[in-house]
Formats: sequence, structure tokens, C-alpha cells
Amino acid sequence: MDDFVSPVMTAQMASSYERDGFLIVPEALSPAEVEELRADTLSILRGNWGEVGNLPEFGGNETDDELLEQVLCIHQIHKISPIMHRFLAQKTMKDVLTTIIGPNVKCMQSMLFIKAAGKPGQAWHQDEFYIPTRDRSLTGGWIALDDATVENGCLWVIPGSHRPGVLWPQRTHDDRRFDCAGETYQFPYTDEDAIPVEVKAGSIVFFNGYLLHRSMPNHATSGFRRVLVNHYMSAESLLPWRAEEGVGPARADHRDIVMIAGTDPYEYKGVIDRSRPHIRATGEGGCQDRRSTSLRKELEEEGAKA
Repeated sequence: MDDFVSPVMTAQMASSYERDGFLIVPEALSPAEVEELRADTLSILRGNWGEVGNLPEFGGNETDDELLEQVLCIHQIHKISPIMHRFLAQKTMKDVLTTIIGPNVKCMQSMLFIKAAGKPGQAWHQDEFYIPTRDRSLTGGWIALDDATVENGCLWVIPGSHRPGVLWPQRTHDDRRFDCAGETYQFPYTDEDAIPVEVKAGSIVFFNGYLLHRSMPNHATSGFRRVLVNHYMSAESLLPWRAEEGVGPARADHRDIVMIAGTDPYEYKGVIDRSRPHIRATGEGGCQDRRSTSLRKELEEEGAKA
């Protein structure tokens, strides 16, 4: 749309993010941009951009919906799709991040969630548990490609839960509502403190790496809750995300990054391509690999009755 005008970051928005740990920016993408990302999702699944690890073997005659229904999440999709790569630094994304993080911002991860009807959500967690920064600058940029509702599995957040700056412990779980990423627990909040983040397609939700958040299953009878989630941090901070032989934790610095704003103080280290696009092995976060045989049978029998 030629007349589309992106939202402008304000001091009030920055204050809201600092207080609550998340920020909703409606209409951050135009309808044409949303459709471009939806179409690119299908291009990726059809192999038009190259290899994706663990991609199901499609027969070639599947409908668009049949393709989408078989994949829950693709990691690091910006590595092969120039369209996904371009949206790492989408105008509103860049505007907000340079305000809440600083002038120098780098990206280290993209995740494309498709989440068809019936697919699980993800239990309570903090993103910084997985991607540690040394200055607590980790920020998620959650681009809604469909309307996200309570019914189809939108985000739920606990406002202000980022402020203590504590990484709470995680444990494994067998809660069938969620994929098998770990569940954070022992935090001083309850589910009643959480609020749903229902947004329209084209919105971006920004959230702090320490914010407790989760998503529920897609309970809709059909359709998808597609989201492109990118993770960012200050370029000044080292990123001790992956262990390196002969490098201690104080100097560890994951250099598989994309600069989206400003300058990189560590440019002299170069950029190292260490990860490739891949899909979670089972499409359910690995649940079937970890759950007991009896529980797997129970789930299969329950599914057969549905």
C-alpha cells in the first residue's frame, strides 16, 4: 500500500515497555507486507529457497494448508530467505529497537511459527534463559502474520515480571498443552497475574528477555497462528550463546549475527555462519521423544477419539 504509514516510537511507548516488559505496536506492517511473509512461508516449505533441516518429505501435490499443517516452527529461516532476512530490520522493528536497546543493535535468531489448529503452545519461560546476554538487552520482536487470539493460541505475559532480573529455574514437563521446551517455575507470580496479548495481523509485540511469557494451544477448528519472531540485543554486549573450545565464558561471543542498526564494536572478529535453518524434529518440540511409551499411547488413543 503506497499510502501506508508506519507507527512512530514515542517516549510514552518507551516508558510503557520499561514498566511492563512488553510493548504492542499495532499496524506496524502493511497488509501487503503481511501477505508477502505468508507467501514466503509457503515458498520455504516448497524448497524454493534451499534446504531446511528436518523438513518433512512432501509428495509435491499437497495443498497450501496441507504443507502448513505439518510444520510447527522453523529456526533461523533468515539464513536462506532474503525476504525473511529483510524483515529483520523492518522499519518499525528498527525504530523501536534502537529506542529501547540503543543505537547499535544486532540480531542472532529468527523463528517462524506456523501453529496450525490443534498444535500446542509453549510453557512459561524467559527467552534469556536460552540466549544469554551480558547486559540484559535481549529483546524479542514478535510479528503477527495472523490475528492472534485466545482461541488460536496468542501470547500470554506477566507484566512487570522482567524487573527483578532473575532467571528462574526450568524443569521438564508432560503437560500436553505445550511443546516440550522446558517450563519455568518457582517464580513469585501465578497464572492469574497473566494477561493475553491479542493482536491483529501486522502488529509487532516487543518483549524483554526476562519477561515471563507463554502461549496456549491453537484451539480453533481450522487455520493458523503464524508468527515471525526475531531476537535482538545490544551490539556492545558479548553473546555467550555457544561454547567455544579454548574460550572461557567471560570472552565467549557468538558471532553468527546480523547487524540491523548502528555499528558493531566487534566487527574485527568477523561473522561466522554456525547455524542453518531447521525444523523441530517431531513438529511438536520433541515431546514424543521424551514422553513415556504409556503417555504416548494415551495421547494417540485420545487423538483417535477426537
